[in-house]
Amino acid sequence: MIKKQIALGSQGLTVPTIGLGCMGMTGFEDGHMYGAADEKEAIATIHRSLELGGNFLDTADLYGPFKNEQLIAKAISGKRDQFILASKFGWEIDDNNKITWAINGKKEYVKKAIERSLKNLNTDFIDLYYLHRLDKNTPIEETVEAMSELVKEGKVGYLGLSEMSSETIKRAHAVHPITAVQSEYSLFERTVESRGVLETLKELGIGFVAYSPLGRGFLSGDIKTLDDIPEDDFRRAIPRFQGEMFEKNMELVNAIKSMAEDKNITPSQLALAWVIRKGILPIPGTKRRKYVEQNIAATHIELTSSDLEKLESIVPLGTDTGAAYDDFSMGLID
Repeated sequence: MIKKQIALGSQGLTVPTIGLGCMGMTGFEDGHMYGAADEKEAIATIHRSLELGGNFLDTADLYGPFKNEQLIAKAISGKRDQFILASKFGWEIDDNNKITWAINGKKEYVKKAIERSLKNLNTDFIDLYYLHRLDKNTPIEETVEAMSELVKEGKVGYLGLSEMSSETIKRAHAVHPITAVQSEYSLFERTVESRGVLETLKELGIGFVAYSPLGRGFLSGDIKTLDDIPEDDFRRAIPRFQGEMFEKNMELVNAIKSMAEDKNITPSQLALAWVIRKGILPIPGTKRRKYVEQNIAATHIELTSSDLEKLESIVPLGTDTGAAYDDFSMGLID
């Protein structure tokens, strides 16, 4: 059971110390992100998370598209007031429900996206609404101004940004207070530290949400060879899981595994406890009850300063673990 609640940002949003990333619970139009999913088990996972105090769910209109939000609508039916919902928009989805692979942050699109998400989630408001990626052809001020109108209309509680630079965050925050920024962050991926983004968030009183806090599953210790990754899983195509980089990363994972064994916990729990200890909210994705229970148990692990030092000496800041995406997707990170 999660005992503690934390303030995410300084606008009044309170959340548990761990969230639940829901992306893997549904497929995409061109396959799956993390292998096949089972809707019944996914819904049971959301319910189990709630029983254990994990009521912060993270989704996006992109996932499916829309299938993920629709699955969550089923899972929270009759219980909406017990959940904190975060969703995202920005990847343009046309009227035939196809992803165009452009980013759209224009005012008209913001309005279109929110109405669609509210309908798919079967709710009249979303607690935390993120811009998924920066639209480099639309000033961030225009997008955030349009998002702020959603807050005034009561359709959105708080605003967030995903994968943004310090400069963009500052410009956005000047238009309307930003509550949270979400980026990839784990022992394997600490770019937001080296780029000064965490420092900026601290200065502005903005919360930080870490997606893929298990290094896209590497830090779970369950992946030993590429054959452990399903054929239709997008990870097969990203540099971190290929060739020499895969072998090098396995050495790091084995060192983390060994430290976890000494503490009688799983490598996943150690990796999550590290993120939490740094004052960051992890949202590990899972579609199985077994793993949501393990992940939530990580909120009870107390790491000492020397534990942190040891972990960070295994994977020092700046360690190259390979790109998290292909070149196209990396180019969309601000």
